[in-house]
Amino acid sequence: MTKPIVLHLLDDVTPGGVTRVVDHLMASPVLNAQAVHHRRVLNGNRLSAPAMQADIIVSHLTMSWRNLPMLISLRAKHPNAVLIHVEHSYTKSFTALNVTNRERFFTLLRTGFALFDQVVAVSRAQGNWLVTRGLVAQDRLQVIRSAVDLMGFAALPAPSGVPKVFGAIGRLHEQKGFDGLIAAFAKVDAPDIRLKVFGEGPMQATLEGLAAADPRVTLEGFRPDPVQAMAEIDALLVPSRWEAFGLVAQEALAAGRMTLVAPIDGLLDQEIDGARVVSGLGNSVWTQAITAACTVKAGPSVVNQTDMAERQKQRFQKDWSRLFGEALQKEMQPAA
Repeated sequence: MTKPIVLHLLDDVTPGGVTRVVDHLMASPVLNAQAVHHRRVLNGNRLSAPAMQADIIVSHLTMSWRNLPMLISLRAKHPNAVLIHVEHSYTKSFTALNVTNRERFFTLLRTGFALFDQVVAVSRAQGNWLVTRGLVAQDRLQVIRSAVDLMGFAALPAPSGVPKVFGAIGRLHEQKGFDGLIAAFAKVDAPDIRLKVFGEGPMQATLEGLAAADPRVTLEGFRPDPVQAMAEIDALLVPSRWEAFGLVAQEALAAGRMTLVAPIDGLLDQEIDGARVVSGLGNSVWTQAITAACTVKAGPSVVNQTDMAERQKQRFQKDWSRLFGEALQKEMQPAA
């Protein structure tokens, strides 16, 4: 029997979280046994979607007014396919910090989400916000927490003793909050600790200027292998201003690193896996959290790192397999 076809649509193939999540999904033996998975990159400037052969089309695209005509044509040209949208970007904190005309923005999201049979939120916090705001109906929302292959991280030995080398890993962008973190770190009275910042991006020059005032802070650049970066630190700091999920926290937890996260959006989901949520927002809170962390003897953030990595993999596969199974069942039903 011919396997059904699942087509994943992307508009960004840079080596970031979305691409890595799709790679992880497409590499799953469980999901490949269920269907044939393909990917296609669509230019965000196009007004019309191409006609494509697929039983299920999964959009990992950015929801925007510019993309909306293309998404409308995607629905129109594939009336018999099941359409699923994964919302990798927008959150409560993103909206509060970046959106001036919120009603217009919410109209965009409601209109765009209505084109899809199911919408996937990548964290519980994001899903709750989408439903509470009336952006998508509860019965059309699935929460499937993002995942990547964590086995390389789980193979790292967990640090011992109190943390000495703190790390921040991610794109050097306003979203990640590394500017505030460096300022907060400067207030920590501990001359023997270090902060390593890994990544590249538009805030490079700004962060270099801030780091120059504190010899304990270094910008380490982009590491193609994220496991290598994680191996160089004892504890991870995630001070993001908005974050749909926060894959780097999962990687740190699997690596047995102490993990401190901001109390926003999908980072709140990390607490159930062992992350420590700081007590509030602002630089002074991070100064206090880092100061306290310097006195805590490091221990594994999870009981068994390999078990944690395998558990997240199995959960991710199970949730997507269930969603694809339900979608294929619906796709095979005769039209009314």
